[in-house]
Amino acid sequence: MKNQGLQCLRPYLCKSIRRSSPLGKPQYARFYAASAPVVRAEAETQPAPQSHSSEVAERMRELEKTGNVEAYPRIGRDVRSMTCEAFRQRYQSLGSEQSREDEVVTIHGRVYSARVAGSKLVFLDVVQNGQTVQGLCNLRRLLEAGTTAEEFKGFHNLIRRGDIITLTGTPHRTSRGELSVNATELPRLLAPSLHPLPTKLEDLETRIRNRHADLLVNRQMAETLRLRSYIIQCLRDFLLSDGFLEVQTPILAAGSGGAVARSFETAATEFSDKKIELRIAPELWLKRLILGGMDRVFEIGPCFRNEGIDLTHNPEFTTCEFYKSFANLEDLVTMTESLLTQLASHVQALKQTHLQTLPPTTTSFTPPFPRLDFISTIESAIHQALPPLSSATAQPALLGLFSHLSLTPPSSPSLPRLLDRLSQTYLEPLCTQPTFITHHPELLSPLSKSFPHPTRPHQRVAARIELFVSGTELINAYEEENSPFEQRRKFIEQQQRGLFRDGDEENNGGGGGGGVVDESYLQALEWGLPPTGGWGCGVDRLVMLFAGTNRIGDVLAFGGLRNVVGLGR
Repeated sequence: MKNQGLQCLRPYLCKSIRRSSPLGKPQYARFYAASAPVVRAEAETQPAPQSHSSEVAERMRELEKTGNVEAYPRIGRDVRSMTCEAFRQRYQSLGSEQSREDEVVTIHGRVYSARVAGSKLVFLDVVQNGQTVQGLCNLRRLLEAGTTAEEFKGFHNLIRRGDIITLTGTPHRTSRGELSVNATELPRLLAPSLHPLPTKLEDLETRIRNRHADLLVNRQMAETLRLRSYIIQCLRDFLLSDGFLEVQTPILAAGSGGAVARSFETAATEFSDKKIELRIAPELWLKRLILGGMDRVFEIGPCFRNEGIDLTHNPEFTTCEFYKSFANLEDLVTMTESLLTQLASHVQALKQTHLQTLPPTTTSFTPPFPRLDFISTIESAIHQALPPLSSATAQPALLGLFSHLSLTPPSSPSLPRLLDRLSQTYLEPLCTQPTFITHHPELLSPLSKSFPHPTRPHQRVAARIELFVSGTELINAYEEENSPFEQRRKFIEQQQRGLFRDGDEENNGGGGGGGVVDESYLQALEWGLPPTGGWGCGVDRLVMLFAGTNRIGDVLAFGGLRNVVGLGR
C-alpha cells in the first residue's frame, strides 16, 4: 500500500489533498500552500535539460532493447576476484596453450577492444588500472555452461569499446602466447559507456576539458600520473627511512611566510573581520616544530602563490620540504645526491615494467654533481667584478653594469631582481645536467645563515645551494638562520627592498613573507633553534623531469589553474 505520509515531502505534486490522508492536516496544508508557488516559480525559471547527443540516444536504445540486461547492477563479493595485474603475476608461468581448468578467476575492467572471429568466438581486451588481460568467449564452451546461442549473440552485439564488464573463467595462454581468461560464463555488463570511446584524442583543448577521456585514450598521460604517485612515495620512503616524521601544517592562516610571493586571500565565517591567507610555503611552520623538539620533520603538500601561469608555473603546486636538526650544507648536498640517484634508478626500473610509454630519462644523476659559485661564475662571464653587494651604492652600480652589458633590466629593478636576472642570464643556462649553484649573495636568502665569501671576503653570501637541471630550479636548501637578532635584521632589510621576483620559484630561499617582519616567528626563535638544515623541492617539476615533459599541466591530474577554471564554464 502506498505510504501517504511520505507525500508531504513534495505536496505540490499532489493534485488533490484528501482529508483522509496525513496531508489533510492543517500543518501540511499550510506547508503546501506556502511552498507550491515558490517551487513552481523556481521550476519555471530552470533551463530545460539539454537533450542527449545522437550517439548517447542510440546507445540507450540499444540497452533498452536487451530488456533482461541490467545496465548498472550492483556487484557482490567474489572470492575469485583479482586485479588484472595480480592475474598476470600469478599465471605468468603458463606455457603456450596451457590452462588451469581447476582454477576459476574473475576480473573486472574496461573493454578496449572486442574482436569477433566468426560467429562462435569473441576476443576481448580488458584493461584495469593500466594492465590488460585478454578474454576468450567461446560459444561451444559457454553452451556447455548453460549459455544459449541467443544470449551469446546478444552479448557480442551489445558490447562496445569503453564498457565496464566482469569476466569469469579459467587461466589460459593462447598459441600466440597471450595470457587470457577463458570464459566459463557469459561476461556481465557492469556499466556501459554511452559515448563512443575514441582511439585517438590529440586536440589539446578537447583533452583538457575531458580529462577522463584523455586518461582512457592516452596511456602516456595516465602513466605520467602514476609516475607522480611513485615519485612522491619514493620521497616519503627516503625520508622515513632516515628517521623523519611526516607532519601536516596549516594551509590557512592570518599571514603567509617562508617565501617571497603574492598570496591568495580569503575569509572565514568565524573571523569575518580578519583576512585569511593560503600558505605560500610551509617553512616557518616546520621550523616551529624543530623548535618544539621534533628533530627531523617533513611535509609533502600543496602551496599557493597568486602569480602568473606559464609552462613551469601554476598558482597551486606541490612541494616537499624537510628540516633536519644538526645538519649542515654538506649534509644536505649528500642527501640530495643520494635521493636523486635512488629516484633515478627506481624510475628507470618502472619505465622498463609498468610505465613503458614514458620516454627514457637522459639526465645523469651520478654523484658528485658539479657546483657553480654564484658570484665568481657571473664575474667570469662578464669579465669584471661585481660591486660590494652590501653597500648602499650596489643597486645603481648594477644598473650601470646592465647598461654596459646591453642587458635589459627587470621591471622595478631592485637589487635582488637585478641579481636574479644576472643568474638567469649567465648561470642557469650552464646547468643542463644536475648542478648546484652555491654562495648566493646574502640578500637573496634572508632565512638562511650567512658568512663572508671564501675568496671575496667583501661579499657576504648565504649558506645555501640551489640544484638546477636543464636550466630549471629543482631543489633549494640552506642552513637556517637561528639567531633571532640576525633574522630580525634580514627581515627589516628585506622589507626595505620589497618583492624581488615577478614569478617566484617554488621554495625560493629569498622569502620571509613578502617583506613583512614576522614577529611571532622571531619570538619563537628566542627559544633556541638548533643548527638546522632545510630542504625544499618542487614535486611537480621533479615529475616533469622524469616524465620527459616541459608542461607543468601534464603532471597535474586536471591540468593547470586555467584549465581547471575552464572546466566550470
